[in-house]
Amino acid sequence: MRRSDRAQGREFSLALIDRCTHGVMALSTGEAVPYCLPLSFVRVGDDLYFHCARQGRKVDLMRRFPQVCVTFVGDDRPAFVAPAEYTTYFQSAIVTGTASEVNDPVEKTEALRALCQKVTPEYMVGFEAAIEKSLAVTAVWKVHMEDISGKAKLEKK
Repeated sequence: MRRSDRAQGREFSLALIDRCTHGVMALSTGEAVPYCLPLSFVRVGDDLYFHCARQGRKVDLMRRFPQVCVTFVGDDRPAFVAPAEYTTYFQSAIVTGTASEVNDPVEKTEALRALCQKVTPEYMVGFEAAIEKSLAVTAVWKVHMEDISGKAKLEKK
């Protein structure tokens, strides 16, 4: 990281991941152009979980190239701070890791429960019915976080 004065520790990065409703995952295509897409993630320990369709480009790429990178952005505010001086206050975390499909129905269910609890806690009453209806047709993947780095430029108060 070029600006080491903006580096943030692991706890900052984990808290930011836990606050964000989505991250952007970059996948290798095996060619010069990567493939990036936004996904809803939930962190459970050192793993990030997300759900998706059972087939498609993303799934094909993760099976071929399981090494991924996920970026989370918290605060992102451009600011005019002084005559002729502009800046951006921001918070970000970058995770690199290995993606793998979750096949165990108990782990899939618990990952989906954690995700729903994170993004729609007020609607958990419908969770069991939704799982019964869609667990068999929903893919769940996890990214084991191997490296986490956080960075921020915080507004001085």
